[in-house]
Amino acid sequence: MKPYIDILKLVWPLALGMINNAVMQFVDRIYLAHDSIESLEAALPAGMLMWIFAGFFQSVVGYSSVFVAQYHGAGEDANCRASTHAAYAISIVAGALGVMLVPLGGWLLSLSAPSSSVLARENSYFTVLMLGAVFVYLQTASSAYFTGRGKTRIVFWVNLMGNVLNIALDPFLIFGWCGCPRLGITGAAIATVASTALQWLVLGLVLRHELAGTPKAVGSRQIAVRILRFGVPAGCYTVLNILSFTIFVFVTGGVGELDLAVSNACFTVNYLLIAPMEGFALGASTLVAQAIGRGDADAAARDARRTLELGVGFVALLSLVALLLARPILSMFVSSELADDQASLARFHSLGFTLFAMMAAWQLFDAADVIISGALKGAGDTKFVMCWMLIASFALWLPGVFAVRHFHNTMPALWLTMIVYVVVICIGSLVRWQRGAWRQLRVT
Repeated sequence: MKPYIDILKLVWPLALGMINNAVMQFVDRIYLAHDSIESLEAALPAGMLMWIFAGFFQSVVGYSSVFVAQYHGAGEDANCRASTHAAYAISIVAGALGVMLVPLGGWLLSLSAPSSSVLARENSYFTVLMLGAVFVYLQTASSAYFTGRGKTRIVFWVNLMGNVLNIALDPFLIFGWCGCPRLGITGAAIATVASTALQWLVLGLVLRHELAGTPKAVGSRQIAVRILRFGVPAGCYTVLNILSFTIFVFVTGGVGELDLAVSNACFTVNYLLIAPMEGFALGASTLVAQAIGRGDADAAARDARRTLELGVGFVALLSLVALLLARPILSMFVSSELADDQASLARFHSLGFTLFAMMAAWQLFDAADVIISGALKGAGDTKFVMCWMLIASFALWLPGVFAVRHFHNTMPALWLTMIVYVVVICIGSLVRWQRGAWRQLRVT
């Protein structure tokens, strides 16, 4: 029992931090649903497109946590510091590159928006988030140092503080409370950027104090090259994951406006359920990396297995609760205009419950794959997770999505393709881990 408790001590702040982020997005979407149905429709595709771009850079920067963890396991504090310096340098460059991608993002959004009103909101939301994405990278670089060393509580508390600020700012900036300008979806984006900037500032101050007692960093440039070598495939994995999902979301836009609103609401809840698994995945990555840094691959395998057992059990419980509370949860996404149309409201709840049931069916496999992929990345097997994501998403899943769209274009049928997809990708990741090729890899 003690090994599981030790894992939970590391993982719970990470899992709660991810839940905290999901709750923030959940509240954002509820506010936006009451702003207008167009704002709710715009938030998911614009947010997903932003993360296609920003998620790549964040994953590359975040991979520095594996270097910190392995160096920490080996007792090399100077290299832990050098890894963080390298991550900060990559963050600054990533922020500049991200700004250059804003025009491309606006053009891509114009290809799928259902109306000019939704497109205007998508462009505004996307642009503000991309301009402030540099704070995401800098905050990630700071968090990676503490996570790699197993000091996950400070990351959680700072994250909580930032997200409380976000939620507090939302009604003032979205609805124009207390004389503030009513900015709608743009206000939600500004609140998110302000939250991330605050997190970086606080973590940066704590990090500066933390590094004051460590040996001077040397070799940051060489470590930066190695972070890019292993981190770029990890970033591509993130991009492929988000891109395939975003394409799926765009395809669902052709089913109908009400169906899209229901699907987007369900995906918001889905993120709330799966978000803790990102924390478990990061915990598995850290534990595996620390064990490898100590030269103990068997301990890495045991810690990964135990983290998987804890994570899958947790998400099973969350999925059951969500299914039992499907109707009251869905009611939180009902706008005033939808509430006045009883026929549409009944269809909203009926379709929503169907999608909730399907969501519960594939959550277990999705959670297992996320955690196993985290363990593989902690061992440095980032090329596999990238290639397997590419094959599973673009050679298997998306062709099936487009076939369903052509022959039976309904939301439940499209969602059914996701169940098949997560089962396949989970099995592939598990087989890779069990074969043990990761034991021969060296990151540092």
